[in-house]
Amino acid sequence: MYILKTEASFDSAHFLSGYDGKCRNIHGHRWRVIAEIFSDTLVESGQERGMIVDFSKFKEALKTEADELDHSLIIEKDSLPDELFNMLCENGFRLITLEFRPTAENLAAYFYKKLSEKNFRLKEISVYETPNNCAVYSE
Repeated sequence: MYILKTEASFDSAHFLSGYDGKCRNIHGHRWRVIAEIFSDTLVESGQERGMIVDFSKFKEALKTEADELDHSLIIEKDSLPDELFNMLCENGFRLITLEFRPTAENLAAYFYKKLSEKNFRLKEISVYETPNNCAVYSE
């Protein structure tokens, strides 16, 4: 089996609604996302001969998804009172609303889904929220 890995980083803030601990407060991370794709075979002809896929396509796909979350406040839908949500938006804050709690585990699954939709055959996604702590998602 052949495996390619690439990574991207982004800076964002989040909080965990309903959590009884420090992470219930807004705080930021330098998120690091590592994507792994695999194949049993390599392309046999053309520009990508001898490759799973051109690294530049793989790197750009992950970077595009990471850039969507960069320098934002990532929130779970309905986790802020409407008045506060509207006030933040009206004052130019960049809010990314997701259908799930923005944990490292859920973000790993999020990136897995996003890259799968771009037809990459994923092995796993790792999301580091600190240099020492990561969540991994695979199917």
